[in-house]
Amino acid sequence: MDHEVNPNGDEASAGWFIDLFAGCGGLSLGLSMAGWRGLFSVEKSEDAFATFSANLCEAGSPHKFSWPEWLKHQAMTTACLLEDHSDQLANLKGSVDLIAGGPPCQGFSMAGKRQKDDPRNRLAEEYIQIVSLIEPKYLLLENVRGFQLPFAEDEMSYSDWVTMKLATTGEFGYDIYSALLDASEFGVPQMRKRFIMIGVRRDQNSCVEDPLKSLVSRNADFRSSRSLNGHQIGVKEAIGDLEIGEQQLADYPSNPRFKKINYTGRRSLSGFQKLMRADVDDKFEPDSMRLPNHRSDIVERFSKILKNCPKGVSLSAENRKMFSTKKQCLTPLHPDKLARTVTTLPDDMIHYSEPRILTVRESARLQTFPDWFTFRGKYTTGGQRRKNECPRYSQVGNAVPPLLAEAIGEVLRDISAT
Repeated sequence: MDHEVNPNGDEASAGWFIDLFAGCGGLSLGLSMAGWRGLFSVEKSEDAFATFSANLCEAGSPHKFSWPEWLKHQAMTTACLLEDHSDQLANLKGSVDLIAGGPPCQGFSMAGKRQKDDPRNRLAEEYIQIVSLIEPKYLLLENVRGFQLPFAEDEMSYSDWVTMKLATTGEFGYDIYSALLDASEFGVPQMRKRFIMIGVRRDQNSCVEDPLKSLVSRNADFRSSRSLNGHQIGVKEAIGDLEIGEQQLADYPSNPRFKKINYTGRRSLSGFQKLMRADVDDKFEPDSMRLPNHRSDIVERFSKILKNCPKGVSLSAENRKMFSTKKQCLTPLHPDKLARTVTTLPDDMIHYSEPRILTVRESARLQTFPDWFTFRGKYTTGGQRRKNECPRYSQVGNAVPPLLAEAIGEVLRDISAT
């Protein structure tokens, strides 16, 4: 839709949502697949926003965001949104059902240096300010598990602080439900636990039970409805159709120094692979299939690691010393087990049978992005540029798995319909 939402119109009940800290669009895609309708998003990274726009804003997208005329279609921060458009946000009161968002998590992450004064932690406060202006019926906030842990023994956690603030935000305040969810229970083929917080405005009488308990109780039905029955999805079951194998490789179009994997011609597919390939025809070629151009010594090292080290676990200190690597979390994947958590660093995992890291597309598969979803920007970056650039591997690693977002979106949709 290209028109603006009428704050006083009938479309208020149609399930409009706003995505704050949207990244490349994993959360928005999942909510859209669950039937929610996107109004606009906020994302500060130009690279991530370019990917979001290519998939969720261009004509022809089945999940196209409406986008109001008063808001420029460009990367921006929540601070800029508040500074420039507080009046327009307040005018949306009564017309937006859901505000979703995952404030950047580096300040809380157990994988890095947890810092109480990390400026990125303040983004949750901007989230609350936007909520106070719009007062949607429902809230969805996603973050790493460190979000619920205190920085010191005598302090409340940031999640407790957010819960306390939201309880008195707006005219009615919000009842807050939170849980640490295992994404693999919803068909995501990796070890990925995330802190999920759902808020229900107190004047809404439709929420008779904890929506997150309802979500967990429905996970088997959710997987079954997508032919992901009975078990966790192993790595080979997720990306086995993208192996190099014996096939002829093609030059990567934009850089002949690289090769790409052949996508077409695969007939024996798992249920998960069929789900990821849905909505594309036999001649379709997804992007981001570029293979890494490893040096010969790296290929040799990876080959020895695959031959001599346990798969599915990070290299031990002894094996790191043996193979002359200081990388703490290097993990050769196990074909029949869940992948380790997909991160922003492409060299955290080694393919289970081929001496290489994963392609962006394979990482996106482990995050449950469908194959039609395109990515924009550089593949990697390094050094000081990491502060300002968000290449494709980082976009994928930072994202909410769309399949998990879809499951959450279905629960929220059902609550809003009652």
